[in-house]
Amino acid sequence: MLPAEPKIFHGRESELADILDHFSRGTPRIAILGAGGMGKTSLASAVLHHQDITSKYQENRLFVACETAASKVELAGLIGAHLGMKPGQDLTQAVLYCLLEGPPTLLVLDNLETVWEPFESRKDIEEFLSLLTDIVNLALIITMRGTERPSKVQWTRPFLLPLQPLSQEAAQKMFLDIADDQHSMEEVDQLLGFTDNMPLSINLIAHIVDAEGCTEILARWHREKTSVISEGYDRRSNLELSISLSLESPRITSVPHSAELLSLLSILPDGLSDVELKQSNFSIQEILECKRALVRTALAYTDDHKRLRALVPIGEYMRRSFPPADNMIRPLLKHFQELLDLIMVDDGKQSVEFSIERLTSNYTNILNILSNGLRLGHPDLVDSMFCVSHLLRYSNIIGKQEIPLINRVITLLPHLGDHRVKAYFATMLFYSREAHSISHPETIIAQTLEHFNNFSDPDLECVSFHVYHHAH
Repeated sequence: MLPAEPKIFHGRESELADILDHFSRGTPRIAILGAGGMGKTSLASAVLHHQDITSKYQENRLFVACETAASKVELAGLIGAHLGMKPGQDLTQAVLYCLLEGPPTLLVLDNLETVWEPFESRKDIEEFLSLLTDIVNLALIITMRGTERPSKVQWTRPFLLPLQPLSQEAAQKMFLDIADDQHSMEEVDQLLGFTDNMPLSINLIAHIVDAEGCTEILARWHREKTSVISEGYDRRSNLELSISLSLESPRITSVPHSAELLSLLSILPDGLSDVELKQSNFSIQEILECKRALVRTALAYTDDHKRLRALVPIGEYMRRSFPPADNMIRPLLKHFQELLDLIMVDDGKQSVEFSIERLTSNYTNILNILSNGLRLGHPDLVDSMFCVSHLLRYSNIIGKQEIPLINRVITLLPHLGDHRVKAYFATMLFYSREAHSISHPETIIAQTLEHFNNFSDPDLECVSFHVYHHAH
């Protein structure tokens, strides 16, 4: 039985045109790859129902959902059932013979990663695919999560690239086709920002908006995050289920700590470069292998600046369901603290420029990491406060606006007995006074001088005197 023709099909026109072009030039073997929720099945369905394809293959179009197969024999049994065969112990040869002797046929194997990913079945599946593609009158399309194509198959070139999120225009059009256009475009764009323009996420959230309205769903999103669009019972109607299936795949579970790295990425909207992955001294030994596992399964991607990122819905799911442990966050805190220290020491223009460049590309990451540590009783509280103090000077250098964490630090300071961090923060607050409003400056100066009676730091005293002198 063929899947229904997609009612909403936006943003994949170029990929559809590429696939149809392959068909016009022969009998293709095509892999449609991408993250869960990117519209792989919808694209394959659009091909199946295109008039050029229906006229060429007529009733000989097979769509086989592979989720229930666990071996080559079971996959062959599923194909055999679509060919009208009676169940048998092993239909592999019968399927191959039937397709070989039959009319030109288009076979779509949807979600093939389910049976291909386990190492114990991968070799058999690839050999079976190879035998299928030896059949000259058989066109083959597979859909798989990730960026890898099974080997032993001469896939038609040029390869179809892994599917990317929709353009903003296509995302808006898809949303409005489902939810109608009686909504504030500002609110629509806010909701699309939560979907990262993933078709599955857009489809799910637009249907809910159609029933409840943008304003209500925006409020629910801030309370419930991805659970808002995770009320269905299969991967096509439940985003969290789709993500969890990817996390449970052998390509992830076979590489220890891959999920931990993805969890860390969930609080790092700026992503991480390979240099940062290697220099941050994470406890993960093979961290670049973890990166490759996440990219291969499309749980993460490398952006135009070569930085590893998680898609917004995946990051939201991980942050809520599997938040990063402190021992994963702490190495990054130390790394960014060292870069900030270089600015404070000012030991050479080249090193300062290098630090500023690295810090600028991680600014939102740093704010999220510091926010995590700015909690009473947290072991990294003092280090986080020192980093916020460093950021005050850094922000002053690059002309950033007020740091949103300042008020939290001011609230926490009275609960600490560390006089040095109190004096240091007050000094840096005055240093960047042009960007920050300071209430009761005379009181703060007096309190800072009191702090110096409890510890010895001549360098900090000198800086404080210089800053306060200029403040007058």
